[in-house]
Amino acid sequence: MATASSPTGDGSSRNTPPRGLLRTKPVEQSIADTEEPEHALRKSLSALDLVVFGVGVVIGTGIFVLTGTAAKDYAGPAVALSFAAAGIVCALAALCYAEFASTVPVAGSAYTFSYASIGELPAWIIGWDLILELALGAAVVSVGWSGYVQSLLNSAGVTLPAAIGGGGSDGSWGFNLPAALLVLVLTGVLMAGMKLSARVTSIIVGIKVAVVLLVIVAGAFFINGANYHPFIPPSQHTPGKSGGTTPLVQALFGFTPSTFGVMGIFTAAAVVFFAFIGFDIVATAAEETRNPQRDLPRGILGSLAICTVLYMLVSVVVTGMQHYTSLSTDAPLADAFKAVGQPVFADLISVGAVAGLTSVTMILLLGQSRVFFAMSRDGLLPRTFADIHPRFGTPWKTTLLLGAVVAAVAGVIPLRELSELVNIGTLFAFVVVSVGVVVLRRTRPDLPRSFRTPAVPLVPVLSVLACVWLMINLPLATWWRFGIWMVLGIVLYAGYGRSHSRLGRTADALGPRSGRE
Repeated sequence: MATASSPTGDGSSRNTPPRGLLRTKPVEQSIADTEEPEHALRKSLSALDLVVFGVGVVIGTGIFVLTGTAAKDYAGPAVALSFAAAGIVCALAALCYAEFASTVPVAGSAYTFSYASIGELPAWIIGWDLILELALGAAVVSVGWSGYVQSLLNSAGVTLPAAIGGGGSDGSWGFNLPAALLVLVLTGVLMAGMKLSARVTSIIVGIKVAVVLLVIVAGAFFINGANYHPFIPPSQHTPGKSGGTTPLVQALFGFTPSTFGVMGIFTAAAVVFFAFIGFDIVATAAEETRNPQRDLPRGILGSLAICTVLYMLVSVVVTGMQHYTSLSTDAPLADAFKAVGQPVFADLISVGAVAGLTSVTMILLLGQSRVFFAMSRDGLLPRTFADIHPRFGTPWKTTLLLGAVVAAVAGVIPLRELSELVNIGTLFAFVVVSVGVVVLRRTRPDLPRSFRTPAVPLVPVLSVLACVWLMINLPLATWWRFGIWMVLGIVLYAGYGRSHSRLGRTADALGPRSGRE
């Protein structure tokens, strides 16, 4: 087994376990842990698999819904530029993820990167944050999937009883059986092996991208050039908000964002940014990639580039088919085709949405299980959840536990307001990873880096600033909920994680002067 030793050239050794809340886990030790037979994930993914995973999780309801909201309320036809701006913001974070993923090819994504660069407590906080983000995201998306499936069933004359369809229109409660079943079926697929998961995802993503391309090509024949005028509508100011919906930036500085005009393009970018969330989950599969140093940067940056181009093309088509002032905010693509006398495309778009949400749910469950697995292997959560199935090579206990929890949550809890926690959690992870790149460059300049983030520290700093700006535009209520979850996490770390940490126990056993692990 590989050791954690790596001489620094000044007589010290990298294998001396650090102490305290900010103790960092050496990269060499993280990589050595992946070679433990009982905790080793099977390497089966290629660069193409990673791109498919990235496209599969990014393209969801955003491309079918947010285009209408962003164009009608904020940017007009210039919403295509908003998607470009949001893609650039994501690219800044993606460049930081690519360096980390190729340098520390270990499961856990931002959690593992933080542990190697900033310290154990920050790593725990970001891991706890990712568990919330991915679990809640999977539950929310599965509920959305259920809605689309029930809509298609209704079109075929089949209506589910309210008791198993998530409740009635009169507000009556019901268990959302389709959402729970989706999560359980996908949990079984994930437990059966990563290669099977990749094949299933490839089929689903193929259907989804085919529908998107069909919309782009077919919609192009119904574009009316007059709908692009004015391309950038005159600037306006939005009225202030109150209560829990007040953005933090407005509460702190009294800032009122602009709609339309040049600033409206950037306001819309904050809205459509959330259509890009998910590319970072590619990094959670680092340990299961055959050639992570080469393929992870390709997977992360390639999937982001493909999704940005598709988003921009869809927005150009839909604003050309229908004037932005007439766009629907619920189903802009489907309603645009209805407006030009092509209702058959509405059902095709629903099929694409069902396929899209299936892959998103699956990959969110995948990412969550890998973060939980990495934290368990480090001892911050019970080690039993780091066990690998002897036949399938997957963390089956973790996958089963989290799948059951997410299925229950999706079945019984309304999550519309809580879905914004997914957004703040993702942005927080972006900030931590961007900071971590700069820190690890200073503390471990000797590490081999097959991919290097360009213009450090400029790119990471720009990434942090862009993400913080989007975070402070989220409602105050989201910040309160996020804070409560973080406090619960710190309490759990103090009561369990700190005392059971493998890194901490090694340091305590060897003593402060020992140089051997």
